[in-house]
Amino acid sequence: MAATIYWEDMVPGTVRDLGQEKVTAEEIVEFARKYDPQPFHLSESGGQASMFGGLCASGWMTCGLAMRLTVDNYLSHTVSHGSPGLENLKWLKPVFPGDTLVLKHSILEARPLRSRADVGLVRAVWEMFNQDGERVMTMEGYGMFGRRPAATTTGKDA
Repeated sequence: MAATIYWEDMVPGTVRDLGQEKVTAEEIVEFARKYDPQPFHLSESGGQASMFGGLCASGWMTCGLAMRLTVDNYLSHTVSHGSPGLENLKWLKPVFPGDTLVLKHSILEARPLRSRADVGLVRAVWEMFNQDGERVMTMEGYGMFGRRPAATTTGKDA
């Protein structure tokens, strides 16, 4: 599929729904075994013995789910050149088996790169909500995106 979204299309104030994902106990445990083997991510009993009161997902798993939804429902349609990183990441509430997570993406700022006329920088915030509308995660960071070829020849990038 050819990319259809360029940097010029990324207008500050734009909010996108990037889809949803239902979390299962099996996925939580599988991720935890491989990447975050803390007791409250590995078993229901480990979770019950913790402040969470039951098995809960690693925050890193929540980030991974957000990334997957972002790629599937947004980045795969853009001229993405990757990201220089995140500024903020917060896990606000635990994610439990059976939760359905919804991801929202809001563009905060967009500016051309001074060093590369063919690339623009976008600052955005991702917010993940559970099925009760509670925000469980927020992250803010940057993405680099290709500009429309005509935009790179106009001299508009200061």
